[in-house]
Amino acid sequence: MLAQVHGVIVYIFVALLGLAVLLSSLRFILGPTASDRVVATDILTTITTIVLVFLSLAFVRSIYLDVALVYAVLSFIAVVAIARYLEGGI
Repeated sequence: MLAQVHGVIVYIFVALLGLAVLLSSLRFILGPTASDRVVATDILTTITTIVLVFLSLAFVRSIYLDVALVYAVLSFIAVVAIARYLEGGI
């Protein structure tokens, strides 16, 4: 019973992630301003980090957590740099 519930939760999780990727990709493609595209990129990098953490839990490999942490920090720095550039600060 618990394994079936776990499987259903995984399917719901993957479906929601797919929907989030689809909507973020649409915002990235159709976004009328550069800020919209930066926010969509930030969302996509966050989703990638979530997938890495999920893979770490699924495969019981802690190296994926380290990769997810480094990826999250680098993507945060990149988004802040792009935002500063768009404001004219750089």
